[in-house]
Amino acid sequence: MNHSNAFKALCEDAQKRVKELDVEEVIEGLKNGQFHYLIDVRDAHEYAAGHIPKATHLSKGWCEAKIHDVVEDTNATIVLYCGGGNRSILAGDNLQKMGYTNIYSMKGGYKAWVEAQQS
Repeated sequence: MNHSNAFKALCEDAQKRVKELDVEEVIEGLKNGQFHYLIDVRDAHEYAAGHIPKATHLSKGWCEAKIHDVVEDTNATIVLYCGGGNRSILAGDNLQKMGYTNIYSMKGGYKAWVEAQQS
């Protein structure tokens, strides 16, 4: 997907504030129970087509408005992912602004997850 330069700059700015984990770190963290929540911020049709096991769906369009319904503890460890890493980094930035303190975005998103599973 071709993104505008303005969108790329917005994502790069958010990356300065949101910690990112690569797929291997997420896999290991899930095995070890390090993460309280794994949230898929993609659209409903993307989630329905395939998602990481045990992930909770909360689309980017509703993430900020509905996060309190899913995660009450603002100190809980949350890993967000989307298709390629952009929507999750933006959602993570906003959640941090809302007071959530342990936010991570998975680099490469679901595409990277699928590739790692095929390796």
